[in-house]
Amino acid sequence: MSRHEHLLLDGPDGKLEVFVDPPPAADGDRRAAAGIAMVAHPHPLFGGTADNKVVTTLAKSFRELGCVTLRPSFRGVGASEGRHDRGIAETEDLLAIHDYARNRFGPLPLYLAGFSFGAYVVTRLAKRLQASGAAARRLVLVGTAAGFIEGDRQYETEAVAPDTIVIHGAEDETVPLANVLKWAEPLELPVTVIPGADHFFHRRLHIIRRIIHDAWRHP
Repeated sequence: MSRHEHLLLDGPDGKLEVFVDPPPAADGDRRAAAGIAMVAHPHPLFGGTADNKVVTTLAKSFRELGCVTLRPSFRGVGASEGRHDRGIAETEDLLAIHDYARNRFGPLPLYLAGFSFGAYVVTRLAKRLQASGAAARRLVLVGTAAGFIEGDRQYETEAVAPDTIVIHGAEDETVPLANVLKWAEPLELPVTVIPGADHFFHRRLHIIRRIIHDAWRHP
């Protein structure tokens, strides 16, 4: 039976909607969780929600690894208040949700994951957390928004740790693979490219899940 929680938390500019799910083995005891995983969704102005299939695949993968997962709705999406701010205020929102998770679940390892615009915001969040001395244990970035992309959008994606898992589709029509490779090259950051995958990884979601499980099996 699902114990999915739908919460409305206080954020910097109003309420923030968050979906919280325990790992399969958890019984409500925070000690049963192996970590906390926050998963950020794609662009709010282009239909991105916390129920996006890539987002739910990422969350499911982390729950299978024993983590409690939090899937926030960015401002202006679902029941979250506030207006879209190109990732700036969204970073502050995720910091507020991070603080809630820490207060509730304690000093468990923290993992950050994001898809598309969500991956971009996660790089900003990770930088802020590292600067504060509360660095995330590991990041998983999928279809990362980087560089100039469709719709006159420009992303200055932050540098990330060398063990970050970066996954991209070879046939991504929204964020060209070349953009992500250009971002990753000076960081000496490996990028896992899934042949035949578009931006939304249609018929390739199981590969994302396998990559994550393999990375945790062979850190």
